[in-house]
Amino acid sequence: MNQDNLVIRLETENDYRNTENLVREAFWNVYKPGCNEHYVLHTFRKRPEFVPELDFVMEKDGQMIGQVMYVRTVIQNDDGGELPIMTLGPIGIHPDYKRQGYGKILLDYSMEKAAAMGAGALCFEGSIDFYGKSGFVVASTMDIHYYDEPRDAVVPYFLCRELKKGYLDGISGTYHTPQGYFVDDNEAESFDKSFPAKEKLKLPGQLW
Repeated sequence: MNQDNLVIRLETENDYRNTENLVREAFWNVYKPGCNEHYVLHTFRKRPEFVPELDFVMEKDGQMIGQVMYVRTVIQNDDGGELPIMTLGPIGIHPDYKRQGYGKILLDYSMEKAAAMGAGALCFEGSIDFYGKSGFVVASTMDIHYYDEPRDAVVPYFLCRELKKGYLDGISGTYHTPQGYFVDDNEAESFDKSFPAKEKLKLPGQLW
């Protein structure tokens, strides 16, 4: 995609450090003091479930302002089988460009590409207030359940969207967050020390 001085393209190896720094800026002190998301991205690139064809960066006027990555995973069906799906994230926009519509542009573009690759559905953790604008619904309404909550719970942050109409028809099962998202805090802290120092703050609304 290239329009109005806005470019969405695949990440290259030469981008890695800039992308990780962008993710760090986007998530710093958002969910906890500091963040681990840049380390998650760093480690996922070497994992087999990482999808390099859906590893995008967004540039405006030649400056990187956003990124998104995708991962292959499955729904564990109640009948014992597995249904291939994808998840996504981190998806980040530089703080100077948040709340200007760039995140939705990047998300919608990347989902089109995921669908073109054959992905049938997406599940992940996020805000329905934002992702609902791109067609996501609370996953429990589609009989897809989050592994870390009671089976009968409505989990407002666990979201799902079909990319192929009817892909989840007749499906009932459970989603487990891919293991690659669970990074060691000490390793993440050590990795973060290679970036410019930033102050960790405990702020209202953080999850941890």
